[in-house]
Amino acid sequence: MKPIYPTKVEKMNYFGCFKQVKTKSFISLSSLRPFFLILCFIYQFKTMGRAFEFRKERKFKRWGNMSRIFTRYGREISIAVKEGGPNPDSNSRLRAIIQNAKHDNMPKENVERAIKKASDKDTADYKEVTFEGYGMHGVAVFVICATDNHVRSVANIRSYFNKYNGNLATNGSVSFMFDKKCVFVLKDDGQDVEELELDLIDFGVEEVFRNEDGIQVYGDFSSFGELQKKLEAMGLEIQKADSDYIPSDLKKLTEEQQADVEKLINRIEDDDDVVRVYTNMA
Repeated sequence: MKPIYPTKVEKMNYFGCFKQVKTKSFISLSSLRPFFLILCFIYQFKTMGRAFEFRKERKFKRWGNMSRIFTRYGREISIAVKEGGPNPDSNSRLRAIIQNAKHDNMPKENVERAIKKASDKDTADYKEVTFEGYGMHGVAVFVICATDNHVRSVANIRSYFNKYNGNLATNGSVSFMFDKKCVFVLKDDGQDVEELELDLIDFGVEEVFRNEDGIQVYGDFSSFGELQKKLEAMGLEIQKADSDYIPSDLKKLTEEQQADVEKLINRIEDDDDVVRVYTNMA
């Protein structure tokens, strides 16, 4: 009986036939080498193009963010100058805004131009206004705007809440859930944090701690001016001086619920009139 599988000679004949058919019927791999090289070059070029586009998009996005930040600083400077005058030595709020703008790399000439413009009587009169409401899943949202058109700001903020299933409420609806604090970020020169807290305890400080941004000094907002003067008198370099709203009770959400709320927050923050947005989302 003839074996089912070919013998050694038959295998050789089989593979030999296969080689002959392959050689006659197909192009050799060596002849395809130039085409492979061209394809690899095209792929690399496209990849480099995508990387360039990504870097360009990220750069434009960063420039766009910087532009919005500088615009908002300009409006804050305008409000501070209207309230306390153009001299930062006698206007603690203006002095703090200038420190913050410097920390965020706003050019000195832009700051000086904003102060000069705010001193002009014909300049638009910006006002600080707040809006309160609830996002999805009952998250409290507190919005601070600097605007020269209150009607426009109200309409815009309401439309954002409506679009993302939230509810714009009346003033006082959620503000009681936040404690307004002043916060100073100091340059970290190796100071003893506990000793610094003791030195500032009589000037309204509530907490002093160190993190990657520097030394954080927190106090009740009513102590802002007094703390600022004390820190300057101590010769400490203030990198940022600002207010912060700390929620008294945090609301825990799932990742999906957080994503729902963040859509609303991102849309509000994109508005040119909006300065800051706070929530009680954990």
